[in-house]
Amino acid sequence: MKFILALDQGTTSSRSIVFDHDGRIHALAQQEFKQHYPQPGWVEHDPEEIWTTQLATAKAALQKAKLNASDIAAIGITNQRETTVLWDRRTGKPVYNAIVWQDRRTAPICDELRKNFGADKISQRTGLVPDPYFSGTKIKWLLDHVPDLRHRAQQGDIAFGTIDSWLLWKLTGGKVHATDCSNASRTLLYNIHKLEWDRDLLSVLDIPASLLPQVRASSGLFGVTAPELFDAEIPIAGMAGDQQAALFGQTCFTPGTLKNTYGTGCFMLMQTGEKIFHSKNGLLTTIAWQIGNEKVQYALEGAVFIAGAVVQWLRDELKMISSAAEIESLAAAVQDNGGVYLVPAFAGLGSPHWDAEARGTIVGLTRGANRSHLARAALESIAFQSRDLAEAMREDTSTAVTELRVDGGAVVNNLLMQFQADILDTPVIRPAVTETTALGAAYLAGLAVGYWSNLADIADHWQVEMRFAPQMASAERERLYKNWQKAVTRSRGWER
Repeated sequence: MKFILALDQGTTSSRSIVFDHDGRIHALAQQEFKQHYPQPGWVEHDPEEIWTTQLATAKAALQKAKLNASDIAAIGITNQRETTVLWDRRTGKPVYNAIVWQDRRTAPICDELRKNFGADKISQRTGLVPDPYFSGTKIKWLLDHVPDLRHRAQQGDIAFGTIDSWLLWKLTGGKVHATDCSNASRTLLYNIHKLEWDRDLLSVLDIPASLLPQVRASSGLFGVTAPELFDAEIPIAGMAGDQQAALFGQTCFTPGTLKNTYGTGCFMLMQTGEKIFHSKNGLLTTIAWQIGNEKVQYALEGAVFIAGAVVQWLRDELKMISSAAEIESLAAAVQDNGGVYLVPAFAGLGSPHWDAEARGTIVGLTRGANRSHLARAALESIAFQSRDLAEAMREDTSTAVTELRVDGGAVVNNLLMQFQADILDTPVIRPAVTETTALGAAYLAGLAVGYWSNLADIADHWQVEMRFAPQMASAERERLYKNWQKAVTRSRGWER
């Protein structure tokens, strides 16, 4: 029996998971890596550390599973999106740290882009908004600030990639410089209608086209691993940004199906098939995936920048808890939030507000507020932000949300999942395998090499682990949500 190896390169850790044909986890390995904060609002990673941790976990997962490279039918890659790496094509060495998707340094470039090109024009072409979140302005910043880099780029010596491209380059020994359409659609440089890099946007940002990777389908053969890495060549046959991979892993194959991933950030996607919805409510239009030569599938996406990261903040910065798992019992020690609301706008606000000047805010504090109220407010902030996204999707598509499929690290928290169902007034479905981001990458790779025969074959393996039904009274739901909206207004425009 053969297996699929999924490389899941996230914002705070690199993971590798071996899946069998039933979509079950055979082995998992994970390594955290360092976060760099050179200035307020700046977030960087060391690309070499990303690569070494990813390779180490891949080897560790194979070792745990007692498998050789010959036992792996294919590798699938999924990745933190928008994070930007530039490297020298000849040496393979990064020219600067990776600028992470959370980084806000390019806000002034985004302001100029709005003036010089127009937000509506950008949205119509890319499905995105001019925000520091996306890769395009990060590339411009690097070209403008790293000495001699623009000249080297114009000479064709420099390569750009999101993390998927960086890993593919390293895995293939520098032979393949490519990305898939789901990742390309997150750069602010890709026309999602024409399915090509947008020359006008490249021109206004002064980015040489020679930097860019070739764009391919999400499921298809990208290349093979360099023999020295695993003692054999393994096909690399699937690639998708983490949120699109999670949508695929949740088997949201039909238009109108919806998933929410609770990771460092929080990302809700609704599959819209071949139809492109341009949001009137602050959502993004993104490419979901492409299978081989089939037509591209699209999705509406809402992006919350800080979700699980608010729990990390309580742990690492406030020292309120010693592990993320402690927050559920701490929050459960009180019956409600005691009037306390935490808006975790540490990196500004994403969908549906798109306010880069917003900052984290705690409101409603009284003399009786304690650690448990703050812990509960932190958890509830994740669910409140997710409702903001769901409301926007309902309005944009005129589609009722009948269930929400969930995944990501925070879904093990039953208190959070129940509150999510309550505040949405919608059933929340937790699958048996919650590692759906990696599973989606595995499915895309397996499809390309015939490991799974078709989408129906994949859908047969998806199973429910727990269903959370709404229990909250309507009046209480709306009171809490109204107060949340008031709290958000307090956080907005702080840096202006």
